[in-house]
Amino acid sequence: MRPAELRRLLGGVRRGAVSPARAAREIAAAPLEQLGFATLDHQRALRTGFPEVVFGQGKRPQELVAIVERLAQRHRAVLATRVDEAGLAALATAFPSAEIHERARVVILRGGQKARAKPSRNGAARKARGGQGNVLVLCAGTADLPVAEEAMLTARTLGSRAELIADVGVAGIHRLLAHREKLRGARVVVVVAGLEGALPSVVGGLIDRPLIAVPTSVGYGAHFSGLAPLLAMLNSCAAGVMVVNVDNGFGAGYAAHLVNTAAARR
Repeated sequence: MRPAELRRLLGGVRRGAVSPARAAREIAAAPLEQLGFATLDHQRALRTGFPEVVFGQGKRPQELVAIVERLAQRHRAVLATRVDEAGLAALATAFPSAEIHERARVVILRGGQKARAKPSRNGAARKARGGQGNVLVLCAGTADLPVAEEAMLTARTLGSRAELIADVGVAGIHRLLAHREKLRGARVVVVVAGLEGALPSVVGGLIDRPLIAVPTSVGYGAHFSGLAPLLAMLNSCAAGVMVVNVDNGFGAGYAAHLVNTAAARR
């Protein structure tokens, strides 16, 4: 139940269109649902503005299907991240209308979707309508796209307008500078990079907007599976750089949406 849905329910009680008993039943049914292998938090949307997000890693396909099905019955949008190949296949079969994003390992199910004969399996998503301002996601190389797409899709699913610009790493700085107008037009920028993790510092020196840096596990041995770019980003000399954990595209996209829509929430 979202805050707007709760307000509509209480408004119905005030107008006499909904009985207090019915409202009490709907509110009482909201908090938790036990599935044995999972406990679903149906009131998270009331507290945070968006339903519980499903972390697919380590879950069996049948568990993913059961969790998504129960969430979809109560919420307008369901987001699942880090879903493996077996999980993607199971969710595509169970929910033909779902958006399946293989490279990002993301599945999105929106309430009221009509079933399609074949689910979309490309890396791009339809732009979300509405939202406040714009989230711009940059990634240093093509190898960083899985994490960058996860960030973009998360921001879009939450309701922000989000765009992705790929392969603009510091080894060819002119590629980044070609997008100066888009950098200036964004309300918040997410920068995804592996190897030495230099791109957020460069971008941070070009813009006056909040910047969320995401280190990735893309790199050679001394890169230490993302530790080197993580430390580089934490030690950035550019002001206003915030850093999330290694490969955490979801966390960056979620934070970017909160920054992007902060004024509207106030």
